[in-house]
Amino acid sequence: MIKIGNVQLWVHDQDDSLAFYTQKLQMKIRADVTVAEMGNFRWLVVGPASQPEVAIVLMAIPGPPIMDTTTSEEVRDLMAKGFAGTIFLTTEDCQASYEELKGRGVEFVEVPEQRPYGIDASFRDPSGNHIRLTQVDETFGG
Repeated sequence: MIKIGNVQLWVHDQDDSLAFYTQKLQMKIRADVTVAEMGNFRWLVVGPASQPEVAIVLMAIPGPPIMDTTTSEEVRDLMAKGFAGTIFLTTEDCQASYEELKGRGVEFVEVPEQRPYGIDASFRDPSGNHIRLTQVDETFGG
């Protein structure tokens, strides 16, 4: 059987991202390994405490030879616009989760609003990745 092992988000600064995901979103560190033989490559993985099978790799944007300079800048430009990656988080009470996260310093770009599929809000991580927080209506699998 094929399963998803990890999903990846590009990040500008792994330490800033680690602080955001663990402190503000209260995710847990799944792995934080530096591989000296690969030029001190850092494998940094977090995930929700209640979902040990979910892992999000917070990957630093590589430079040459892995990614040429032009591509690296294109990725950064997309991130600045919020179009390089999206995480969809679900909650049973979008308004309560919004208030809780806002209290931890998360800056929302959209407040909770009723939509055809449920109640939805959004914010961005320190690298610009878009995160949606949704209370999904039962009709849509919530």
